[in-house]
Amino acid sequence: MNRLVLRNCEANMDANKLVTESRKRILLVDDDEDTRIMMRVLLLEYGYDPIIATSVSDALEHAKSGGFALCILDHWITQSRGTELCQQIRSFDAQTPILFYSGAGYKADIVEGLSAGAQAYVVKPDFERLMQTITRLVDHANPEAPQYQNSMLPKTDARAGPSDNSDSSVH
Repeated sequence: MNRLVLRNCEANMDANKLVTESRKRILLVDDDEDTRIMMRVLLLEYGYDPIIATSVSDALEHAKSGGFALCILDHWITQSRGTELCQQIRSFDAQTPILFYSGAGYKADIVEGLSAGAQAYVVKPDFERLMQTITRLVDHANPEAPQYQNSMLPKTDARAGPSDNSDSSVH
């Protein structure tokens, strides 16, 4: 009887390992615990393997290890700004798509995020647009194409208030 239970446990572990290995990894960087928990559940539900970083140093260590289909950053991180982290990631990785998911929704914030090297910026808490953007960036990314071009930033008044378009993307 114990051998049967052990074999079932081993089979379940192998199956879980295969599922995890086949999932696309997404690096999530956010200092807010509630956001991290919610995003982890959401990403798992949509079939991704979320790797959570709570600090800039942790995020850089993960990002340098490679193998991510996407990085999701918050604009404001306790130790730093998400835009600075984005630029640091871009200094060694020009290919992995970067998405800002943040409550900082002024046009100036969005322009700053896109200028730092992100492909898209979604203002919290728009989950529907968030998942559409993740799917577009992860599943439809062309590895041969340049991942960002600052010249393609939307023409906006940086002093304007919150953006009407919470998914500002560079295609």
